[in-house]
Order: sequence, then structure tokens, then C-alpha cells
Amino acid sequence: MEIGMLLLLVAGIAVLLAIFLYFVPLGLWFSAQLSKVRISLLQLVLMRWRKVPPKVIVNALIEGTKAGLILNRDELEAHYLAGGHVAQVTHALVSASKANIELGFKMATAIDLAGRDVYEAVQMSVIPKVINTPPVTAVSKDGIQLIARARVTVRANIRQLVGGAGEETVLARVGEGIVSSIGSNESHKTVLENPDYISRVVLEKGLDAGTAFEILSIDIADIDIGKNIGAVLQTDQADADLKIAQAKAEERRAMAVALEQENKALAQEMSAKVIEAEAEVPRAMAEAFRNGQLGIMDYYRMKNIEADTSMRENIANPKDKGKKK
Repeated sequence: MEIGMLLLLVAGIAVLLAIFLYFVPLGLWFSAQLSKVRISLLQLVLMRWRKVPPKVIVNALIEGTKAGLILNRDELEAHYLAGGHVAQVTHALVSASKANIELGFKMATAIDLAGRDVYEAVQMSVIPKVINTPPVTAVSKDGIQLIARARVTVRANIRQLVGGAGEETVLARVGEGIVSSIGSNESHKTVLENPDYISRVVLEKGLDAGTAFEILSIDIADIDIGKNIGAVLQTDQADADLKIAQAKAEERRAMAVALEQENKALAQEMSAKVIEAEAEVPRAMAEAFRNGQLGIMDYYRMKNIEADTSMRENIANPKDKGKKK
């Protein structure tokens, strides 16, 4: 029973000691004093109550002090509470100081809060980064398609990291410059002979304006010959012209057929009128006989004329006469 009580007492003391050391980090304070970082135990305790991890702040102060930087504890706490990365900012400040890059605490925290990796940006300022562009397709004035690939060497522009455009914008502008430079050449052979011409033209355009990077060089890695776009376009145009001509010819044929049908209808209408008129002749003659306007001799004379006309037609067209028989 006494052993159980003793174990319980020891456990209670251990829990109390852990709670005490959590709120009063003696080990962390001792490390800060050895590193010549001026910070009191009370300040560490208050950090706990403000929900700021003392270890993050103290380690940042120690790193900055050892690197010869003067960091403010309140500013580090404020940056942490704002959602920033204190350790990344401290690493970036130390690296910038060693590389003689001008980078202040406010600028570093602003870059960090903007969502960019400030430490990586400082490293990129020291060691440039190479970006490979995707295949860029362009057509020279002679209609030959060229497919170019380039390597863009950039370094971070610290002052433009906040609000500056990213890698996608740089690649888009470089691609646009390659298309423009190839398209301005009279022949694709000129481009193949002098690929460095593309690099010079693109660099002169100042494509890094407003971006978070500074373009150091643009090197054409590879150029391939694609299709003969000019020939393809001419072929397509010829096919289109042929289809248009066929459509117009079909339209003219349809109009001719319609006109022929209309003429046939008019002819049939005229023939019907002639037949109708011929049918009225006997009635007219009978009416003339009744009225005394036509005599029997006039009738025989007309018949003789018809017989004579028929004979002359048969003599003139013997073939038609045979067909009629």
C-alpha cells in the first residue's frame, strides 16, 4: 500500500514538473543565455500563453545572433501569429547576409506572407535556375513549320517577388518571342543557320519586366522541322475553290433545268391554246355558213388550198411522209 502511494506521489510530481517545464522552459532559456540572446523566463512563459512556441522564436534569435543579425523578438512573434514561417525567414535573412544580397526583415516577411518560399528565392538569387520550355511551334515566311525548345536561365528578383509574375508568365513570354522571331524570317534555313538570332531577339524584348525573375540567358536547345504549312494551306485553298466551283456549277445546272421545265410548261400551254383554237374553227365555219358569210365555193376553195399545202409538204419531206404511213 505504501509502495502504491509512493508511485502515485512520484507520478504526480512528474506531471507537475512536466507542466512547470512546459510553461517555464528552463532548458530553452539556458540555451538562449549561452548564445548571448537576451530573453527572460517571463517572456518565454508569456509566449506560451500567447500560443507562440518559444522554441521557434528562440532558435530564430540564436541563428540570427550567431550570423551577426539583429532580430526583434516581437516582430518574430507577430510574423508567426500572422501565419508566417519564422524559420524560413530566418534562413533567408542569414543566407542573404552571407551572399551580400540586400534583404530586409520587412521584405522577407512580406515575401513569406505572399505565399512564396523566401529561402528558395534567396538561393535562386545565388544559384540561377534553368527552366526548360515546352516545344514551341512557329512558321517562317516561306511556310515551313519549325519546332523549337529553349533553356531559360533565370534568377530571382527579390524586389519583384511580391506581386511579380511567376514561371508560367516567363515561359509564355519566351514562347511568344520565339514565335515572333521565327515568323519574321524570310526562310526557315536562316533560322536553322543562326539559332542564336532567336536568343538575341527574345532577350532584347525585356520579357522579365513585371516578373519575379531576371532572365540571364535564353539558349535554343533544339530546332526540328515540321510540316510545310504553306503547301498544306494552298492545298486546302484549292480544295475549297474546287468545292465552290462545283457548287456554282450545280446551281447553274439546276437553274437551267428549272428554265427548261418552265419553257416546256409554256410550250404545253401554247399547244393547248392552239388545239383549243383549232377546235373553234369548225364552229366558226358553221356559224359563217348559217349567217351567209361563207359560201360553198369559198369552202371548196379553202379545202383545195389545204390539199395543195399538204401535197407540197409531202413532196418537201418524203421521209416524214414515210414515217407517217
